[in-house]
Amino acid sequence: MRVGLDIGGTKTVGVVLDAGGSILATHRVPTGRGNAEVAATAIAVIDELAQRSRVPSSSFTSIGIGIPGVVDAKTGEVSHAVNLGLTRLSLRHELAAHFAASVAVENDVNAAAVGVWHLLADPTLESMAYLNLGTGLAAGLVLDGRLRRGSRGTAGEIGHIPVDPHGPPCACGQFGCLELSASGAAIARLWPGAGDRALPALLRAAAAGDADAAAARDTLVANIAAAVRVLVLTIDVDVVVIGGGMISAESPLIAAVQDVLDVWASRSPFIHSLELSSRVRYAPSAGALAAIGAAHLATPGVLSST
Repeated sequence: MRVGLDIGGTKTVGVVLDAGGSILATHRVPTGRGNAEVAATAIAVIDELAQRSRVPSSSFTSIGIGIPGVVDAKTGEVSHAVNLGLTRLSLRHELAAHFAASVAVENDVNAAAVGVWHLLADPTLESMAYLNLGTGLAAGLVLDGRLRRGSRGTAGEIGHIPVDPHGPPCACGQFGCLELSASGAAIARLWPGAGDRALPALLRAAAAGDADAAAARDTLVANIAAAVRVLVLTIDVDVVVIGGGMISAESPLIAAVQDVLDVWASRSPFIHSLELSSRVRYAPSAGALAAIGAAHLATPGVLSST
């Protein structure tokens, strides 16, 4: 029995998986802020999952954690998780002091990528990029069946590729980064004014003829399409799976991205040969992708990483 947790800025979601990968129990609570509260929240969720599974926590063979910030997967230490109020937290150490199970800690987008990989369960795929559209923009990479972190843990951080050297400043210290025009946080900058800034509201306003909303939508869609193009041109993955808190299965966003990719293909024989639009998929409709992925990552031999 394996536990997976997704510790987010507002909520922590936990799951228990059986040997076959089926979910036996789930639990969701608000996330505490700061080192002590984040650790206490994780411990409390695991204890509750044991209650809901009707087994002692000693029956859990592994515990996986997906969490934002800079994660050292070797030590289980988390740093620079600003939305959680963390400076530096040895999360693996904190959990190992309470539970006998092995503990693995991973960046949340990487964990979600692993969750998507397992839920797709497509034997024809050798590689995949999970493009997470949330407040920011980042990708998790599964190549040849292995999670790819990179030499310094920054593989997939395509949101911080500068695409406009004269563009606005990014929080990373560069200018004109891709995520400034292709993320949830980008919508307020692209579509200023009063009212709801959520993507559905933007799409409704654009469809109703609001010229500013239409311009913002077109910029957003084109830059998400650019992110897909970057992932294929640099890594040549079989599929780019799009998910994250910014969109839902009912959103027309993915179809709009595919339309842009098709327009580019009509103008370039090279881009046409890449069949970009056919590589785009929507993420499986599971509410706990990162928690599911974290549970799998914590299982020795299930999905190795580099």
